[in-house]
Amino acid sequence: MSQKMVNNKYSRAMAQFEILRDIALSASMQQEPSGLAQSALKSAVELLELTAARLIFWDSDEKPILNVGYAEDENETRRLAELEDNLFVTLRKKRELVSAYMSFGGERPFTSFTLPLKKGNIIIGALLGIQPGMGSLVREDIFLEAVAAALSVSFIAAGLGETTGDIAARIKEERVKAILEIAATLSHEINNPLTAVIGNIQLLLYKRDDLDDELKKKLNVIEQSAGRIRDIMEKVSSLTEDKVTDYVNGQKMIDLSEEDDSS
Repeated sequence: MSQKMVNNKYSRAMAQFEILRDIALSASMQQEPSGLAQSALKSAVELLELTAARLIFWDSDEKPILNVGYAEDENETRRLAELEDNLFVTLRKKRELVSAYMSFGGERPFTSFTLPLKKGNIIIGALLGIQPGMGSLVREDIFLEAVAAALSVSFIAAGLGETTGDIAARIKEERVKAILEIAATLSHEINNPLTAVIGNIQLLLYKRDDLDDELKKKLNVIEQSAGRIRDIMEKVSSLTEDKVTDYVNGQKMIDLSEEDDSS
């Protein structure tokens, strides 16, 4: 893998992380659900080069209680609405459709997807979108599913669709689950280029005798920093609770500090 490909893959993974992080932070700050959905859709549209995306959240009678979209123009808004009304809704009702990636031909080929928003095993909504071209969205399935999971948790945290039961415990359980799904996405996208970075640095350090001390020192710092990123990913992947701590400007972030062993 060339260094340019490693850099591009790393940059894309970090962009995905920022989107998922923003969803989690917005939920922790109790941002209004429609505003959170609009922001997440806009970011996903720009990153994946979609022409339109929509998020629908419905009640127990499958009546929409939140319907938010983002598109590059009215034509794409209309096309996505037609797909939902004429295809996806019918397949959900008659064929129990859960998720799908579909490619369409014609003068303007495009790929569309629909993914479920879930509360436990119950489908409480759908995330859908359109991308020009044929089939490339399938490669984004892990990221898109993580976005859908994170948004599901956000809406549950906002109280949408809740009736009875221990809401706080359910929210905590779903948040941890979403964090672990986000961690799996990041591990998948970051660890491969990170391994390449560490491996190339180690080759330089161990096989090149002509490196001066200053350059060796800088390479060691880079290797240590890359190792720290790997360690952080392992911490996130092994979280058992959703502790948060203050960050900046009133924001919160996941607390990855070591457990207090003094007790």
